[in-house]
Amino acid sequence: MEIPAAMASRTISILIPLYNEEEYVGTLLQRVLAAPLPEGLNREIIVVDDGSQDGSAEIVEQLAASHPCLQLIRQPRNQGKGAAIRTAIEHATGEFSIIQDADLEYDPREYTRVLAPLLEGQADAVYGSRFMAAGERRVLYFWHSVANQLLTLMCNVVADLNLTDMETCYKAFRTSLLQSIPIRSDRFGLEPELTIKLAKRHVRVYETPITYHGRTYDEGKKIGLKDAFEALYVILRYALTRDLYKGAGADILDALSEAKRFNKWMADIIQPFVGQRVLEAGAGIGNLTRILSPRRARYIAGDIETEYLARLRARFQHRPKVEVRHCDLENPEDFQALAGSVDSVVCLNVLERIENDMDGLRNIYTALQPGGRVIILVPHGQEIFGSLDAALGHFRRYSREELQRKIEQAGFHVERILDFNRISRPAWYFTGKVLKWTTINRFQLRLFDRMVWLWRRIDRLLPWAPTSIIAIAVKSE
Repeated sequence: MEIPAAMASRTISILIPLYNEEEYVGTLLQRVLAAPLPEGLNREIIVVDDGSQDGSAEIVEQLAASHPCLQLIRQPRNQGKGAAIRTAIEHATGEFSIIQDADLEYDPREYTRVLAPLLEGQADAVYGSRFMAAGERRVLYFWHSVANQLLTLMCNVVADLNLTDMETCYKAFRTSLLQSIPIRSDRFGLEPELTIKLAKRHVRVYETPITYHGRTYDEGKKIGLKDAFEALYVILRYALTRDLYKGAGADILDALSEAKRFNKWMADIIQPFVGQRVLEAGAGIGNLTRILSPRRARYIAGDIETEYLARLRARFQHRPKVEVRHCDLENPEDFQALAGSVDSVVCLNVLERIENDMDGLRNIYTALQPGGRVIILVPHGQEIFGSLDAALGHFRRYSREELQRKIEQAGFHVERILDFNRISRPAWYFTGKVLKWTTINRFQLRLFDRMVWLWRRIDRLLPWAPTSIIAIAVKSE
């Protein structure tokens, strides 16, 4: 595989959980150190000793003394593979990460094969399958194989995937993706937990065949029947929950992605003002992009978060008129390349998260062609600023007068300011100011979303102020 020059100095983090493997770990690390990597790719090896009671950690220490790329982290007590991997992920600095067991069942010479879909930009996660029709595989326990296949089947049912080997050790990821997922399992439940969460995050998962040199229980194999029941419990647990993101802000965005009727209501209000060449600044995970992008000549979905950009690329990879690009409202360089190239800028629930909002408005002005429109939705009413606003990273909530003044100072002519979503203002005040919640209750949000047909009809009749306001402004000819 030919690797582009831009890949120079990229790093893979090799994550190795270790527990009582003194017979094998030295040989394994020598193989990891000698394993060929794609051109331009460096390695860092992170071994987490999970309370070993033999000489495993000392063997790693001796090797680390002569190999700067190898580091050893000691857990104070044995917690399990999941806990060890969780610790290793926190220390990973590479662009990509791969999980490697500390025995000799998996061959590090296959890193290049497993990493290929990641390096080519096709995948966000790659599973090395022991059961795909390629490479040799040691023939061992029948019932162990049956259990693997049953657990893979059940995980596939929950995750809506078609994996052949969910329990494989060889899993490679973009490190930033892995670091953004909360891992709760301490033992071998790690495997189905990660798989289900990746599926619910809608990332691009690939599989590639690998060889497998399994060992017997006499040779030190650790996984057993208890772990199979734990995996079953984890599958059922994460079938019913959505614990997908670290951080309240990302969790709220994920919750809102399920509020399709509410998103459609918002999109319907702004659709008449959106042109054919559109920049959506702060597209997030594409909740509005999905609705607004069809039938546009060009649609640029921009954001600054690595994982949001990856989700956007995966979600719209088959939509040739949708471009995904890094777009920081506070960085003029991101907008110089777009100067005068779009006739509409959509900026929904973004301006309030920028410390210097005037910089953001001036950058939007740069991107627009003369006569182009900007559509800005912001939260209304500083008097209801609460814990939900803080969790979402809001610096402020706006009054109509403040928003209009700032837009005009940036050079725009404000055509109108619309009220939006009065219905939720009392609930926003109560949960954020009184209860001080930092996330949205998903059950309540689903109920709210089911009633959007009614809210759309009565919202303008309600006697109190709106939760949000939408400004429509034009760049002067």
